[in-house]
Amino acid sequence: MAKKKRSEKDVVEAPRGVTSLAEAKAWMAARGITEIECAVPDLAGVGRGKIMPVSKFLSGPTMNLPLSVFFQTISGDYPPYDDLVDSVVADSDLVMEPDFSTLAVVPWAQDPTAQLIHDAYHRDGRPVDLAPRQVLRNVVDLYAKKGWKAVVAPEIEFYLVEPNTDADYPLKPPIGRSGRPEIGRQSYSIQAVNEFDALFEDMYDYSEAQGLEIDTLIHEDGAAQMEINLLHGDPVTLADQVYLFKRTIREAALQHKIYATFMAKPIADEPGSAMHLHQSIVDGETGKNIFSDADGDPTPEFFSFIAGQQRYLPAVMSILAPYVNSYRRLTRDSMAPINVQWGYDNRTAGLRVPPSSPAARRVENRVPSSDANPYLVIAASLACGYLGLVEGLRPTEPLESDAKGLDFELPRGLLEAVAAMQYSEEITNVLGPSFVKTYTAVKQQEFDTFMRVISPWEREYLLLNV
Repeated sequence: MAKKKRSEKDVVEAPRGVTSLAEAKAWMAARGITEIECAVPDLAGVGRGKIMPVSKFLSGPTMNLPLSVFFQTISGDYPPYDDLVDSVVADSDLVMEPDFSTLAVVPWAQDPTAQLIHDAYHRDGRPVDLAPRQVLRNVVDLYAKKGWKAVVAPEIEFYLVEPNTDADYPLKPPIGRSGRPEIGRQSYSIQAVNEFDALFEDMYDYSEAQGLEIDTLIHEDGAAQMEINLLHGDPVTLADQVYLFKRTIREAALQHKIYATFMAKPIADEPGSAMHLHQSIVDGETGKNIFSDADGDPTPEFFSFIAGQQRYLPAVMSILAPYVNSYRRLTRDSMAPINVQWGYDNRTAGLRVPPSSPAARRVENRVPSSDANPYLVIAASLACGYLGLVEGLRPTEPLESDAKGLDFELPRGLLEAVAAMQYSEEITNVLGPSFVKTYTAVKQQEFDTFMRVISPWEREYLLLNV
């Protein structure tokens, strides 16, 4: 049956996404858009790009960015280029190609503004394999070649904190509408969420204007720590939504003179923030979950996917926990996992199988932290599951006890995690040698930058004692 062509009314009224430059022109004209933000997400998940008048964008010029945007560290430094990518000549340009399905308004902008996520290509037409969006697409394509489709649903935790303009001072919970900061932990408290009603109303309004599909909002364990759950769907689409949501909640918070932070461990005595990822695999033709058989029982593929996560998650830890701060979250006395044990509805394990119907059988990866790049987290986690499937791996027995009392099975720090990725031939083959080489070089450079900073702990305990 032929697909029904969208009417012009459907195009201009859609909150998000068009299929062509012509539709984009009509969509922007209907909203009086005067400027457009053209961005590609970098290794940290930060948007890099250009802002231009709509008239210039619609005239169809080729947009370029230096390839170095994919070599930049979170602090703005660069590792040495020399041995990273053979095709890099000085600081060559990449070509930005718009993905019109991502077109949306920027609801907090003063002037009518749109935003559009782009993909990165070399001048000869090759995709830039360092671009996180392309890394994820490559993993999705591996599943497609086997006749499978991945389905994911991210959960993102974050803190609201008082504005902090001096990095030497610790972060503090913000003042709510009661005029008081949150002191005790208020897990799942509706009243504690209501303290920031005005902020969250703006967040929902901004999200609706961009076509972002938020499932639920809850208060997490930490003081002024929240969690947003997104609806399940296509991996690239959901990574786009996490990328946009992070920016959305930061902007909504700033409107209320509050910071929203996705740091993994922003406050010393509070729990860390995670990006839990629910994952299932369906048959590409039938849409049926390959984790369940006709009788509703778990399949060998279900167990192989878990086993792949168990074996290979330590090798992608520098993606799941990308900064030195990320490892402060992963401690035995915290809510975060310290190993790759798995269990049915066991939140102490790194891998949890939530209660569900056979059609919704899935694996929740509880290891990633919320500071991670969503494109790379989803790509890395699915890559581990893919390797388990194609290698026919078998998992350990499901754990029924508390996993926190068991040994650490995950890297304890950034350099250990970087080494684990460098030494994994299987992960390198799936994610791409150029990407792995560049990504690990960036992480090493970030660690070198961190080591130039003397911490308060060192001044407190070493200054007069050693």
